[in-house]
Amino acid sequence: MGRAHAGHRLFPGLTDPIGEVGSTALMLEYCGLPEQTARLNQAIEATTAAGILPRDVGGTAATEDVTKALIDALTA
Repeated sequence: MGRAHAGHRLFPGLTDPIGEVGSTALMLEYCGLPEQTARLNQAIEATTAAGILPRDVGGTAATEDVTKALIDALTA
């Protein structure tokens, strides 16, 4: 989905990468990939525990900030 996602075009800086990554984790779980599922869920947990939340769930972080935090958590 990424930048082509309709929500990103309609509401720049306000889409929820955590929701997209969470959906991907569910898909990976369904496909029988538990390690990959765990990595994504851990990245989500690390990002939210650090207080980096998108605006649609009461946070103040822009889409790009949340995305960077998720990527940083995945590459740490």
